[in-house]
Amino acid sequence: MKLAYPLNGGMPVRTAAWALWLEIHADRYNQDVPATLSSQERARLKARAHSLEPVVRMGHAGITPELVAEVDRALAARGLFKVGIAVDDRDDRRALGDALAERVDGTPVHRVGKVLILWRPRPEGA
Repeated sequence: MKLAYPLNGGMPVRTAAWALWLEIHADRYNQDVPATLSSQERARLKARAHSLEPVVRMGHAGITPELVAEVDRALAARGLFKVGIAVDDRDDRRALGDALAERVDGTPVHRVGKVLILWRPRPEGA
């Protein structure tokens, strides 16, 4: 991707757009529109997550308030992490992962077996 530098005093257009968007949505930085990832961004996030171990494990109890709070804390602290989902049925795992991502306002990056990689952009300065 080529970056154009003449805007905003030498700031790349992509960064300038992101900064403007964050300024407008500072109180709810990722709640208006779900984050969509290009294939390149998805590949970069998958590469970053490769060495990570699952931080949170979801059991058969499903999505509990404690689980949502812990995932939200992990996303705020790290931005990218793995969740282990201990459900045998593939469709149920996908549904639980999508529901969890929606509850914490995250984006599912990739799924491998019983592991879900979640990402949420962190606000500038965090």
